[in-house]
Amino acid sequence: MSQEIVKVVYRKYDGSLHWNHPALLLGEDEHGVWTGCPAGSSGRRGEEPPIVWDQPFVMLFPRDAWWTATFNAAPYKTEIYCDVSTVPRWNDGEVTMVDLDLDVIRLREDGRVFLDDEDEFEEHQIRYAYPRDVVENARASAAALLEAVGSGTAPFAAPPRWLALVS
Repeated sequence: MSQEIVKVVYRKYDGSLHWNHPALLLGEDEHGVWTGCPAGSSGRRGEEPPIVWDQPFVMLFPRDAWWTATFNAAPYKTEIYCDVSTVPRWNDGEVTMVDLDLDVIRLREDGRVFLDDEDEFEEHQIRYAYPRDVVENARASAAALLEAVGSGTAPFAAPPRWLALVS
């Protein structure tokens, strides 16, 4: 039995294509919808040439939150990578959201958690004229993610069971 393939599409606020790739639809739980990419999967940023990922990963798309999360298999140095984004929307086999620049990252080696790309967020507020509610939601999501990922709150407590399906 083959698994359903979905298209993961991140865009920037002006509508331009950002990261995009196919993924296996793994299932759904209390945290949201999970997709996965086995080692050897490929994706691309915008229209750049495709890249091939050498480690498997799974992605979580929460139902009503302003973020998405990627959980990477060992030995990948970034254990968890959360993109602050608009709420993911599903339509006809595709999940799409707007990447709002801010990222919350947890490193595997020392468990350090940090906020990345604050400079890009500040720059894009001007370039793309982010409305105030977008800025406020992005900042609130980043703060909540820093707390949740840092304290190991579910779903960030342990590697998700979904990772076994693509490893």
